[in-house]
Amino acid sequence: MSISNAGYRRSIEMERFATPFGEFSLSRYPVRSKEKLRAWDAADEYLLNFLADENLLSQSSKLLILNDSFGALGTALAQFAPVSQVDSFLAEEATRQNLSANGLPVDAVSLIDSLQTHQTRYDLVLVRVTKTLALLEDELLRLKPHLADNCRIIGCGMVKQIHSSTLKLFESVIGPTRTSLAKKKARLIFSDPDTTLPVSSSPYPLSYSLEDSEYRLINHANVFSRDRLDIGTRLLLQHIPAQGLSEIVDLGCGNGVVGLIAAERNPHARIHFVDESYMAVASAKATFEASGLGNSAVFRVADALSGITPETVDLVLCNPPFHQQQVVGDFIAWRMFSQAVKVLKRGGELRIVGNRHLNYHAKLKRLFGNVEQLSVDPKFVILRAVKR
Repeated sequence: MSISNAGYRRSIEMERFATPFGEFSLSRYPVRSKEKLRAWDAADEYLLNFLADENLLSQSSKLLILNDSFGALGTALAQFAPVSQVDSFLAEEATRQNLSANGLPVDAVSLIDSLQTHQTRYDLVLVRVTKTLALLEDELLRLKPHLADNCRIIGCGMVKQIHSSTLKLFESVIGPTRTSLAKKKARLIFSDPDTTLPVSSSPYPLSYSLEDSEYRLINHANVFSRDRLDIGTRLLLQHIPAQGLSEIVDLGCGNGVVGLIAAERNPHARIHFVDESYMAVASAKATFEASGLGNSAVFRVADALSGITPETVDLVLCNPPFHQQQVVGDFIAWRMFSQAVKVLKRGGELRIVGNRHLNYHAKLKRLFGNVEQLSVDPKFVILRAVKR
């Protein structure tokens, strides 16, 4: 779901990001009124200042940026025509919106998703360190064959995001690795390609058997609970109705296990697997296609339920995230619940699992006018809300 540049500017007061490459108006995406968080951090500032001080960029640079969550790096370096690879539809949309807000062509940054194959050899790679080490491993292994001779690889992140395991990963895949001094609680990583290291294939996707079934769950590197079924989802699976429903959405589908069981219990239903992660949707598609179930299925990388026709859905199932990147909060869940109200038919329902302390009861009661607790354990609660 895109919004006009004018509407984007009106909806939020954009902060100014001063860099050696220019000053830019940036905001996070999804847009929230009274946003208190910036679209960049001290690690982005540190990296851009280092690039300028060392004069590492030219118009002929083959530049790749990995994991640019809100497009801050891509927007600042748009004049160098970078390729930006992310596993997030929201990150792509943030990049487009920030480019447009600064009068830059939206194609100034070439966006590729996390599963696309690189089409060139890069001589400079900038890596935002990811929260998920498996994603970083997968990215570096896929990247390794596409490094030009004398390629420079520079990572960045806040000190709390960079661990010994992070450095060991760079060392094992790329080559000798060292870090900078910390500035404003941010740090840079310098990794020198070692051509004597073997080029290994990524071990992802992984798979495991779903307990008490013949199904296997396929998991790409950035999928939540990629090694085993998490406790919250296990509880939600016990409360998926079998009511001969027609249209069911697995919202934030991950590896697709919730939609899979919904399909099994409602064999005539069409299942919509929706996530903002490319790896999640690819995992759900692989999981469902391997299941042998005959339901019609739709696989959509999107901003929550945008693009689904209002009042067409019987059931939305969701294990909502309670963070965006490193920031913990309920704003993504609130966005999911609000969109669920719009796409559900009268009498349709939303069923969710959530940590008990997040108090989703109040939000669902406010949106739907009703909420029912179906199950509770010491950590999680299953809630049901019906569109009246």
